[in-house]
Amino acid sequence: MSEPLYPAARTYAARLEDHFARHAAAGAPGSAEAAPLPDAGAIEVLIDAAFWASLQREEGRAPEISLAFLPPERTVRPLRLAAPLPLGPRALARLAPAVERPGIHLGVWRERDELVVWGTTRAIPSFCFVLEVIGPGLLVVKHRIREDSAKFRNVAVFEGEQVKILSRRSVDASDQPALLTALLAPESSGGPDDPVEVLLRLAVSMRAHRRGGTLLVVPAGTEAWRESIVGPIAYAVEPPFTELGDLVREAAEEGPRGQATLGRVVDAVAGLTAVDGATLITDRYGLLAFGVKIGRPDGRPRVERVVLTEPIEGGAATVVAPLQFGGTRHISAAQFAQDQQDAVALVASQDGRFTLFAWSPREGMVHAHRVETLLL
Repeated sequence: MSEPLYPAARTYAARLEDHFARHAAAGAPGSAEAAPLPDAGAIEVLIDAAFWASLQREEGRAPEISLAFLPPERTVRPLRLAAPLPLGPRALARLAPAVERPGIHLGVWRERDELVVWGTTRAIPSFCFVLEVIGPGLLVVKHRIREDSAKFRNVAVFEGEQVKILSRRSVDASDQPALLTALLAPESSGGPDDPVEVLLRLAVSMRAHRRGGTLLVVPAGTEAWRESIVGPIAYAVEPPFTELGDLVREAAEEGPRGQATLGRVVDAVAGLTAVDGATLITDRYGLLAFGVKIGRPDGRPRVERVVLTEPIEGGAATVVAPLQFGGTRHISAAQFAQDQQDAVALVASQDGRFTLFAWSPREGMVHAHRVETLLL
């Protein structure tokens, strides 16, 4: 692995080294708990090995792996191999079935000037360099912000020749939905029962079923949304299903058991978005209907343009027609956001893309936020 073969690994290694150095210094100055910082050479080798491992197959399946750059001495109760393995694509692919469940990381560190896999760990210090293999040719660099947080912040997404470096500075929080702000700064959101956090979990679950879907979030206690829905509603829910909202309020008191129940209900509601049409919930998480058809109210203008942005370096805002970045599902969601300006529409595509539509008072039009890089 002395000469990387994946060009993007070398191209972006120095920028990622700088990111971790700057953010670790700003986030935990002088903290002994922060993880050792990766140098460009180590980042280069890690990304190269992970990329080629992602193209391997083990028993017919593509590997899913999480690599953490830290020595075993800096973690808690690690599982250590008697003989560390050389870091290489084939070795990573063979280990993948044992570590594909969430929360398990392969530990990588230096031994005699070479990177080796020393074992596994579940404990990751703040600002530890973590590299996840999501799918063939798809890698995500991330880190945890705080020692006591389960949340990770995505730093960069490698997808073949395309590399996206996430940028919080590209978003003006004063004019954007709270969900987008929480995705960009996960350390600033509340606990698992926080309303924005639950909406984030719904978005991740929607994307995970890979059937595509639309979730419309409307203000509770109003009926204005009905003018944008084609009747009759085939799958109306009467009375509204309130278990998700109830669990959101109760989860903090019940601890891990309550969180597990909340997760199952989140997945159940997100699963409804796979049905043809949109799923409709209130901002208090009452389920009103699913499989609904969005229509343009009489006398309202057709949505012609939207502002399209993605929170990445070099990602400039563009004004486009909805048809330029999506099909019927995206056009109808943009129309709904234009007509119901106090609502938000979330759209998952079958190819993994995820777009959040919301009315922008500053722009005077619908703003389409491409956010799949934040949900990986």
